[in-house]
Amino acid sequence: MSVIRNLHYRFAFDPWGLLLFLLVMLPNFIWFAVPAPNDILRTDSVTPVVDAIGSVFQVLTVACLCLVIHNDRSKLRFSPLIIATIICVAIYYIGWALYYTANVSPIVIFLLTLPPCLAFILFAADRKNLLAVLFATAFAVCHLVFAVVNFV
Repeated sequence: MSVIRNLHYRFAFDPWGLLLFLLVMLPNFIWFAVPAPNDILRTDSVTPVVDAIGSVFQVLTVACLCLVIHNDRSKLRFSPLIIATIICVAIYYIGWALYYTANVSPIVIFLLTLPPCLAFILFAADRKNLLAVLFATAFAVCHLVFAVVNFV
């Protein structure tokens, strides 16, 4: 605890971090309930170790976005990083829309892979949450390896 305090962080709930996580997860919830045509994402992964490591980093990212706050961060506003975060989420939604039209091209796979990771990284950077930036970057690497090896 004292290490976090010395780094100017504190444990507190950030509803904006939770909102970002839920916005990114919304298409996944729909996908779980309503399979897409030509749904290649439901195949077995050939990178189970990378996937497991990525899942750990994803959980750590979300935990830091929602529960770790930098004491020197400014009030949430439409900064360039927040605008870029919103654009990343919009691009991610476009990727899902394309995926549901049975488009499973490498470009669509990258639209489903990179924008949500970048949204987490950009939001964390805006909030001065270096822990979340580090975990989100590690998650992005694992998520990208998963996508390239399994689908590209």
